[in-house]
Parts: sequence; structure tokens; C-alpha cells
Amino acid sequence: MSTTTEPLDGWVVSLKAQYGDIEKRLDAAGSLAERETVKREIIAYFKRVDGALAELTQLKEEIRGLVDRFKQLANAADPAQAPQFTGARPAVHADHIGASTYIEKGWSLISLGDYAGAIQSLTRALALSPGEVQAQSLLGWAQMLHEDYDDALATFSRVLMKEPANALARINVGYICLKKGIFGEAIEHLSKAIRLDNDRKATLYAHYYLGLVYQEREMFEDAQVFFRKTLQLGPNLIEAWFELGRALWFAGDKDGAVQAWTDGQKANKFNPWAKRCKEMLDHAAAGSEIPRTLLA
Repeated sequence: MSTTTEPLDGWVVSLKAQYGDIEKRLDAAGSLAERETVKREIIAYFKRVDGALAELTQLKEEIRGLVDRFKQLANAADPAQAPQFTGARPAVHADHIGASTYIEKGWSLISLGDYAGAIQSLTRALALSPGEVQAQSLLGWAQMLHEDYDDALATFSRVLMKEPANALARINVGYICLKKGIFGEAIEHLSKAIRLDNDRKATLYAHYYLGLVYQEREMFEDAQVFFRKTLQLGPNLIEAWFELGRALWFAGDKDGAVQAWTDGQKANKFNPWAKRCKEMLDHAAAGSEIPRTLLA
């Protein structure tokens, strides 16, 4: 943009000042020649703003690349067990109340990791269009990832009242119940997602989270069943190798645990969960204690 040497705030102020100047001269234009002059200025002004918007839109997309790279580094340093945000970008359409614009903004902010900002935007969308299921679902994601578990649980419950077959919403409810220690409800929702089997990712994570539920309840043989099924569905979900090793270890099968962690480490040595598998192997070799729980 021709204004790259200006601070962004100053550039916006400049554009607004130019708008005010053109508006005044348009009001004062008495002759045809004066109006034609202002017309040309309006056209040039429009082109300037339109070009700036195009460049800012491109820059906005490039920022998403920076965020993706940041997430990769952050995940490597601190792998999480929360469901990974998924879903296609919402289509923005010209609605008279503008709710779809806030929905699209909320989706973008979740993708960028700004969960608080997403909650604000999606709450605005629902104020404009109460009961909009897509906005409710995205709001639930934002609340869950922001660790507002009670709010997220209430939001996803409203989604499931309207869409009982929404498997992703069910696994999110199951995950939240797991985090809150409500194991019975977690099992109910995760088992329902498996029976639905209408979303491959949801089915995969439903098995994994059921394994975690039984792991937390120290039902290690049941946990092993679900972790093994998880790995059948998604061999690259390295955290399942990690948790399978712990389930085997606490069930007394230390050789099996070492093998699971070895397989997990070999599956993708750059994955943060593979590094955790290596940590468990080091603990086992040193005779150190293996942690009983990882849930915060």
C-alpha cells in the first residue's frame, strides 16, 4: 500500500479525513464542473480504499500462516489432549442482520487461537440470530478451548437438542465431562458418538477419550481395549500409544508398556507425544515412577 510508511491508526485517520473533505466539497459543489471534479475524487478515493482492503485481506491470510507455524511450535512444547478444532470456514452471506459476518469472524478467531475474542464475536452473532446452530456449535468450541467448561457444556447441550446426530458435539461434551470428572456422562456421550459412526474424526476421538475415562477410573484392561481400537482407526494418533503404554504398565504388563512406548516413539519421532513416549521409556529404564494421571 502507498501508506506503508504511516502507522495504521494514522492511515485510517487520514482516510477518514479525506472522506470528510470530499463530503464537504460535494455539499458545496454548485456547478456541473465542480460536481465532476468531486466525482473524479470520489472514484479515486474508492479505488484507494478498495486496493488497501485487498492488500489487507491478503495480509490477513498470510497471518494465518504465521499462526499455523506458531501452533506447531506450541504443540511441540505443550501437547494437549483437547479435541483439535475442525470444520469448514462458514460461508458469509448478505443477511440483513449481519450475523453471518460475526460467525465467520468467530471461526477465524478460533483458528487463530483467540478464544476470548471468538466468544465475544459468536455471542454477538447469537444476539442477532438467536438459536443459530452453527454459531452455537462454534461458541461451544471457543468456550471449551478457553476452558470455560460449564459454559461450553451448556452450549453443546443446546446444539445436541437440535442436532442429536452431531457426533463432534458429542465427543466435545464427552471430553468436557472427562475433564470435570463426570465419567458416567462422558461414557454415555462418547459411546453414542461411536454408535452414530457418522464422522471419522469423531469416532476416532470417541474411542480415545473412552480409553482416558477408563484410565482415570483405573480400569486398565478396558482402557487398553479402547486405545488399541483407537490405533486401529488412526495409527498416527501417537497419544494413544502413550496412553496404551500407561494402561499396560499399571495393569502390570511392563514389557507390553515398553513396547507400546517404543512403537509410539518410532511412529513419528518429531511428534510431541513421541517425545513423551521417550520420556516414559527413560522413566522405566531408570526405575522412576510413572505418573498415574495427566488430567489437569
